[in-house]
Amino acid sequence: MAAAEFASKLRNREKVLGYWAVLDAPVAAERLARLGYDYVAIDGQHGLVGYSGILNSMMAIDAGGTAAGMVRVEANDATPIGRALDAGAAGVIVPMIDTAEDAAAAVAATRYPPHGHRSYGPMRSGLRIGPKPADANASTVVIAMIETRQALTNVHEICAIEGLDGVYVGPSDLCLAVGGEFPGDPAVSEVFEDAVAEVRQTAQEAGIAAGIHTPSGEIAARRLTEGYTFASVASDLVHLEQTAAGHLKAALSEGQTPA
Repeated sequence: MAAAEFASKLRNREKVLGYWAVLDAPVAAERLARLGYDYVAIDGQHGLVGYSGILNSMMAIDAGGTAAGMVRVEANDATPIGRALDAGAAGVIVPMIDTAEDAAAAVAATRYPPHGHRSYGPMRSGLRIGPKPADANASTVVIAMIETRQALTNVHEICAIEGLDGVYVGPSDLCLAVGGEFPGDPAVSEVFEDAVAEVRQTAQEAGIAAGIHTPSGEIAARRLTEGYTFASVASDLVHLEQTAAGHLKAALSEGQTPA
């Protein structure tokens, strides 16, 4: 999917579905990009991927032909944001956004002057988005993660930042932020769901996209039905292990001889 088309779809709050990849496996990323997802997100924060892996995965996703490449960068810093975009990412998901000032800094890092301070050097992005700064500014998506107690407190101000295209719930960190002892802690399920709803509603009121990380297609469908406009299904490593374990269980079961 062309970057401009992807940006338009996400900004218009149309339904967008993505897949999350943590492995440094460009061949796998290429195959994922052919399945019909709107985007494939490469995790540069918690994933097992260095810069060369991000670069190669962006090329592989482009070769797949139907998905946009996104990168969850390692930090809210102009250097990793700029490198991900120069590698050809259609946009970035920026972690640990706590304040409106954090969100504004993330936006500025994705925009060329005079609208930001992205350094000019579009090594791959110039081939697929276009070398003109105005074209890149218009086609590049920037998403702020909401995953801390401070971010929840400031979510209205964050969503109001000009140029921010959307917010994205990191459910594991958000669960811990609202008092959970571990991700998915049922003891805080009610307050967690209230927080998830608050982020969704605030994004809707601000007219920006509302996204969330999910462990399965079923959960993604539920979140989209609730009003989230985009969701990621995670992840290649988890699903590889789950599928392999399922096949092992089936093989052992089928191979047992009745007593």
